[in-house]
Amino acid sequence: MKTLGRYILREYLVPLSYCLFGFIAIYVLFELFGSLSRMLEAKLPMATIVQYFCAYVSPFFRYLAPAALMLAALYTMWNFCRHSELVAMRASGVSFLAIARPILLVALLMAGFVAFVNEWYVPRYGQWAKRLRNERFDVEKLERVNGIVYRNAKSDRTWTIDALATPDARHLFGVKVVQDYENSGGPMMSVIADRADYLDGEWWFENPTVHHYDAAGTEVATPTPDLDAMKLRVFPTFRERPSDLLMQNKERKYNSVRDKFRYLRTNHDLSEDARREWLYDAWSQALSPLACIVITLFAIPAGVISGRQSVFKGILGALCMFFAYYGIEITCMVLAYKGWLHHIPAAMAPAAIFLTLGVIAFRRAR
Repeated sequence: MKTLGRYILREYLVPLSYCLFGFIAIYVLFELFGSLSRMLEAKLPMATIVQYFCAYVSPFFRYLAPAALMLAALYTMWNFCRHSELVAMRASGVSFLAIARPILLVALLMAGFVAFVNEWYVPRYGQWAKRLRNERFDVEKLERVNGIVYRNAKSDRTWTIDALATPDARHLFGVKVVQDYENSGGPMMSVIADRADYLDGEWWFENPTVHHYDAAGTEVATPTPDLDAMKLRVFPTFRERPSDLLMQNKERKYNSVRDKFRYLRTNHDLSEDARREWLYDAWSQALSPLACIVITLFAIPAGVISGRQSVFKGILGALCMFFAYYGIEITCMVLAYKGWLHHIPAAMAPAAIFLTLGVIAFRRAR
């Protein structure tokens, strides 16, 4: 990167850091005021407290990051115009795109980080933080999750779990699996075990008791007595993953895009309304990082306008575009939930509309 690019990047990263950490600090302080006494009573270690606040803020990061990028870009471009640095750069033959390139590069990297948070961090820790708060920060009580039921409609199989031995659902206590006949609804086989462990992609059952049934629901003799008598047995036909079992105990917004599509593939008995909501949420979550780039595209020319004409006009215009973006997103969400708009165009519409408008505004600012 050239000297000018490094200078622009440095001038941009300073306000971006202030804005981003400022927004996060506001969320943390508000939560700290409401939960500090309970944290002290629970005597949480510092590592757990830090993990809780990171997890608490993570679902909101998809909105905080674009807001911080917008304000930082506004300030940077306004500052360049106010000190006539933008005029000097343009007079030296530097293109407007070259000036904006470091800012757009940061926005692109931030979009990638938002995607990482949405797809990896929030699914693992988002609901954990909410449940920890609901349990008054009692970590031991939080880990005792009871009564999980998972229905795999695609494979006609139902899991009933008494408790999780580990939070990732790879080790289970008190497991019962009922395999139904295809399209008949009656049980074909049931497996009851003290413990089940997910090892190397397969489920191993400890002390399993296996029952077989005919099409009328009457128990019959086992066709594999030696296999059913084993104290430790693997069931390769049980293809459910630990993440599938957890989804029955997790709010939809805390699932990754990958998990949402897998849930749709394995649950064909969902109502049409529920399927539309799952599909829209999956596509919307996948496209949400684009807001970082789209809003930054608006903020750059708005900063130039504020430096040349009026600070109020530039800031007001960028803020209006920011809220209009999420306003259209909410409108499209409602239309998709009602079935009045297909889920893919509904999820793509805000980014497509404002990306077009942002490119136009960017070209005009040149």
